[in-house]
Amino acid sequence: MPMRPEDIAGRIGFHAAPTPKAMEARARLAARYGEVPPEQAAVLVALGGDGAMLEAQHRLLGRNIPIYGMNCGSVGFLMNDYREEDLPRRLADAQSAVLHPLRMRATAEDGALHEALAINEVSLLRETRQAAKIRILVDGKVRLPELICDGVLVSTPAGSTAYNLSAHGPIVPLGANLLPLTPISAFRPRRWRGALLPSSAEVVFEILEAEKRPVAAVADYTEVRDVRRVEVREDTGVSLTMLFDPDHGLSERIIAEQFTV
Repeated sequence: MPMRPEDIAGRIGFHAAPTPKAMEARARLAARYGEVPPEQAAVLVALGGDGAMLEAQHRLLGRNIPIYGMNCGSVGFLMNDYREEDLPRRLADAQSAVLHPLRMRATAEDGALHEALAINEVSLLRETRQAAKIRILVDGKVRLPELICDGVLVSTPAGSTAYNLSAHGPIVPLGANLLPLTPISAFRPRRWRGALLPSSAEVVFEILEAEKRPVAAVADYTEVRDVRRVEVREDTGVSLTMLFDPDHGLSERIIAEQFTV
């Protein structure tokens, strides 16, 4: 059921990046509208750039509290414009986008299993001067016996405009039910540009010559070094809701980004 401004007033939480601009904005907004702890909020307002939004999302994963970002940073692709006027009305009128993160299960050199959730991407990165050698399986079938590269990543649709795009991966619209699989500076096979996988796919990376060519796995900002095997799949049991001003929703932004030159 849509929220009304009166349902939101007095129930707004704030999360600010540790920058003077974001912290000052938080102080002004809290003084004007009041503030509750993020875990008790009807809506959490994230102040900063996309990094602040990512931190807020991880903080509230599984709590079903929508997050509305206001840009006090630089790029702010996931953020709305910063304005202080009539915030409860603005939050009530916002459009929602529901996202599912990726779940990473990484087995390290010592056999320890590490799990983490990624809202943007899971990336594998070489740790030394030597290129990594990685075998890629999709749903139990070997699809690429050996990728020699700086790394490789699996992205969510929401994260497809982040590191994935910088690595020349495709932008994926929300609701497409696809996950980009994108190499990072592939050396062999040189012409392989990656793949688009169904969102139900399980991707497994096996590290070849791991002692000579160590690899780290990173789920957003959770890093596991010296991995041997990494499993990645979308976790539909976990959801998060982002809020955007009308006509500037995440789907529109992702489409518009494909025409940015």
